Amino acid sequence: MDSLAIVVLVMLALIALNMRLYLAIIVGVLCYFLFINQIPINIAVQRLIAPTLNVSFLAIPFFIMLGTLMSFTGIAERMLKLADLLVGKLTGGMALANVMLSTLMGGLSASNLADAAMTSRMLVPEMERNGYSRSFSAAVTAASSLITPIIPPGIALIIYALLANVSVGRMFLAGILPGILLACFLMVATYVISKRRGYKPTRENWPKPKEVGITIFNAWPALFLVIAVIGGIRANVFTPTEAGAFAVVFVLLVGFVIFREMRPHHVGSALVETGKSTASVMLVVMASSALAWVFSLEQVGQNLATIMGGLTDNPILLLLLLNILFLGLGTLIEGTALMIVLIPILMPTVLAMGIDPVHFGIIMIVNLSIGTLTPPIGTVMLVVCNITKVRVSTFIKESTGMYLALLLALLIITYVPELSLWLTR
Repeated sequence: MDSLAIVVLVMLALIALNMRLYLAIIVGVLCYFLFINQIPINIAVQRLIAPTLNVSFLAIPFFIMLGTLMSFTGIAERMLKLADLLVGKLTGGMALANVMLSTLMGGLSASNLADAAMTSRMLVPEMERNGYSRSFSAAVTAASSLITPIIPPGIALIIYALLANVSVGRMFLAGILPGILLACFLMVATYVISKRRGYKPTRENWPKPKEVGITIFNAWPALFLVIAVIGGIRANVFTPTEAGAFAVVFVLLVGFVIFREMRPHHVGSALVETGKSTASVMLVVMASSALAWVFSLEQVGQNLATIMGGLTDNPILLLLLLNILFLGLGTLIEGTALMIVLIPILMPTVLAMGIDPVHFGIIMIVNLSIGTLTPPIGTVMLVVCNITKVRVSTFIKESTGMYLALLLALLIITYVPELSLWLTR
């Protein structure tokens, strides 16, 4: 364990020096192999490459490309009109539509970073023109993007299912109700703040049936796609990878043939962006998998299970301790890396306590999603602040109500397991 402490300290020091996370992890792993345990370097290389050989990870680039293509098809604008139709009459209508859009689009963009980047560019300037402060607009945009990893087919759901050896289809179904709960709590927080500040509705009247019908008809490709992807995987019509490929082809058809807003150069841009994003995700997967192997070699899982078993044998208290652990680590380390490292370590203890692994997965993903909104390493926070030119300190102040809403929703998701498991049954 002393050798492992050295590896962790090396990684933390490199992260503090602003080295990229995956590079810091790789350097720490190489230090362990070369100087501490003196394992042949070819084994270290094998540990890094092995995760990339899992064909199930092919689903990730397809869903990343799907989210990238969405901004060129015109679907996002039509979904925004649908969101405004549902909540525009309420106080703070545009802010509420922001949350609603992330809920409706979450099943398509698949990544909270993609959702945050898209809505920051599309909605924050428009909200500012309509009297909302830029910092509040940025806070709502960032917080609402946290719904995306929970609503299927979020990439985090796929990665967790592969690592925990549970059905991707079950994870997709398990994310639906918790995602809706997060949306409801964020909308309540947004409504209360808007009421206090006097933000006005975007519509004077509730929509008439004809307008509802036209708007839903215009948004049908997005609605169909979510149902087709989730239903197809659940009914074993296709695998998650095939579902991603189907979704990409369908969106291209919508963009070029149905809405006719997509151009050939958009596909090139999407391919480049997909390549960059996929490389970023896979580098973290490779580095974190090697680190997880080192932890396994050092029997961290068994030791942690012994420690937690000594602290409590009560599942309720264990879940509380795990929430605190995830929230703390999520402020420092990227969520995908944490999942890859922690799932093999914690799963034996979770199963021994009788906690359903699907429920545990939703708890973990919600926790780590909240971590992307918190300093100092909150990736969504940094992306939104960078795009909107809002200072981090101002952003944190404006996000207080959002944090409270998210934490309250997390407690309900943690201690009402049927919220995650009912649809899976």
